[in-house]
Amino acid sequence: MQPKRKILVIDVGGTHVKLLATGQKEKREFDSGPKYRAADMVRQVKGAVKDWDYDVISLGYPGPVVHGRPIREPHNLGGGWVHFDFKKAFGCDVKIINDAAMQAMGSYRKGRMLFLGLGTGLGSAMIADGRLEPMELAHLPYRKGKTYEDYLGVRGLERLGKKKWEQHVLEVVNELRAALCADDVVLGGGNSKKLTKLPPHTRLGNNQNAFIGGFRMWDQKVDTGI
Repeated sequence: MQPKRKILVIDVGGTHVKLLATGQKEKREFDSGPKYRAADMVRQVKGAVKDWDYDVISLGYPGPVVHGRPIREPHNLGGGWVHFDFKKAFGCDVKIINDAAMQAMGSYRKGRMLFLGLGTGLGSAMIADGRLEPMELAHLPYRKGKTYEDYLGVRGLERLGKKKWEQHVLEVVNELRAALCADDVVLGGGNSKKLTKLPPHTRLGNNQNAFIGGFRMWDQKVDTGI
């Protein structure tokens, strides 16, 4: 019988990087930002978890990931991520997944679930009968030459104000739930807490679910497509 892996989960966002490891009860975090690069993240993570034991890493990345590799630089961070060798830098195996997909994995119950992350940007993922399907809805055109992220991300919240922003969130959720035949919609990300009401068949997620998803990534029973 193989010993149980000790997993470090790294959730990289547009404003913060959050960390949790197997056996730890309190997360650790530090700031990211628009000039934040992969090398900065590795250096800070290593410094922040010097007293934690781990032998593999789950990395939630704020951009598209295909076959376990980032394929585009993150929209809300600096560059240097796509060709970065995370395994070499950390000295252990690293599984990389879109950050919204990681939180979706931790939020999933059954059936067809759509996850939307209302944070600095707009994360999205679908899980259909246990199979994860990362999505990139954020930069698709929505209205008036602007994207879904321009309306539902933090820039939209600041430009529109809370009331109009919430109206667009409710409208988009209803449209996407119908288009994708989702049984269940989960709204995660820090700004989801600003909603005063939820559409039908919709529930609030929890940022802690990203850590649950990160731990599940090393469970062979979970079909992540990695």
